[in-house]
Amino acid sequence: MTPLQTIEVSATDQPAASILMLHGLGADGTDFLPFADEIDLAAVGPVRWVLPRAPVRPVTVNGGYRMRAWYDILGSDLVRREDEAGLRESFAQVQALIEREIARGVPARRIVLAGFSQGCAITLGAGLRCPHRLAGLAGLSGYLPLADRTAAEALPANRDVPLFLAHGRDDAVVVPARGIAARDQLLSLGHAVEWHDYPIEHSVCIEEVRALEQFLRRVLAT
Repeated sequence: MTPLQTIEVSATDQPAASILMLHGLGADGTDFLPFADEIDLAAVGPVRWVLPRAPVRPVTVNGGYRMRAWYDILGSDLVRREDEAGLRESFAQVQALIEREIARGVPARRIVLAGFSQGCAITLGAGLRCPHRLAGLAGLSGYLPLADRTAAEALPANRDVPLFLAHGRDDAVVVPARGIAARDQLLSLGHAVEWHDYPIEHSVCIEEVRALEQFLRRVLAT
């Protein structure tokens, strides 16, 4: 398994917490560099932002064009035609990043996994299958991948992990119904889900950033 490239922002080599933020399709870890400046986590202590870069791979719905993607998009039906192999490879690569943070001295309960769009899908898929209790999972404008496997494959360590989900009500890329379905399925499995929606398209707004900031402060509070 090839390790993921990462971009890191940290004021110290001994952070109090780590936030792993996964970008969307065709994007890059640099997309979330502004989050490291915009989100005020001074009350938590020094934080290491880890911004992985997805592998470059052909994406079927884009005519096979190669771009950064956590998995292939085989067609518009994201439920019946999922790239299971690509999803599971990315789950494993993200788990390796979590293990690396633990090895660098950050306890699992001080690690948040978060992501946008495809990054949200990997956040939920990898986070619920993580053997270590994490501080929280945050998914923006995404959905729950391999949804019919989640109940069987989710590990006990994160049965009670705090979950933050947010979606744009005008999203035409990942339609709001997909985010709502993820929320409802996770609630049915007993997870506590903090849900937000906003009058935006497939993007992030400042109100969403502020809500995420509050979530991060809460789950990383000492």
